[in-house]
Amino acid sequence: MLARTLERIAQRKNATHDNAIHNNAIHNNATYHNEKNNSDNNKQDKIDNKQQGTEQQKSHNKLSAEICDELWIVEHNEVYTLGQAGKEEHILGKSDTPIIKTDRGGQVTWHGKGQLVLYWLFDLTALNWKVRDLVSHAEQAIEDVVNYYLPDHLIAKARADAPGVYVFHKQQGQKQMLGKIASLGFKIKQGFSYHGIALNLNCDLTAFNLINPCGYAGMQMLRLADFADIDSVSESASNSSTIASIEDSPVTQILIDNISQRHLGKIKLR
Repeated sequence: MLARTLERIAQRKNATHDNAIHNNAIHNNATYHNEKNNSDNNKQDKIDNKQQGTEQQKSHNKLSAEICDELWIVEHNEVYTLGQAGKEEHILGKSDTPIIKTDRGGQVTWHGKGQLVLYWLFDLTALNWKVRDLVSHAEQAIEDVVNYYLPDHLIAKARADAPGVYVFHKQQGQKQMLGKIASLGFKIKQGFSYHGIALNLNCDLTAFNLINPCGYAGMQMLRLADFADIDSVSESASNSSTIASIEDSPVTQILIDNISQRHLGKIKLR
């Protein structure tokens, strides 16, 4: 089972970028791997290597006993990623930012500084989660955390017709969508999940202008820092005011705690 305290997050702020950080088992020898990787290719290679290792096991039960569920905290350098069914037509223009094809679901999106990416490497069979459960837990965890920060007249909600989390303006019993604040893209192989979620904290949103985000033309992308004080913006940062350390962001800490409680079965799906 996954378990992690906020104190452990703070204690790891001096960890190097090159090594994943392992927590000792608290519940069923589970581990969080915190890694700030500067290459989407390198990160995907590590995820693929894990999956290749699991494929060599003789049975799912044996595999479950040997491999811990993992949650990776990542802050990428700028990169566009295209899902395995992604269409090039959703890339509207080119820049110096690389475009990487991946085997996750979904279309094209952007990752970069000031955006929190969490990779979920979970044994869905052991959790008794279906794919829809994984997606719903991811969306509802983001909803919980974003709504904690949003003012009362706004609400973060998932949509039945489009994966991800969106911000709506509540007005006279109606909800007007302002845009998308978080994206999802998972891959399931032999009952195991990888890839994950991306939440815009205070990244530079102009990079989304060169794509149809997640395949939706005209989709307005949002960031949490435009709606709330997320208490982690450096005054000396550049125009995009990116967070000095995604791992140390209070938003990251709250989101990880929420996911941990869901993994333990203490937060049920709504």
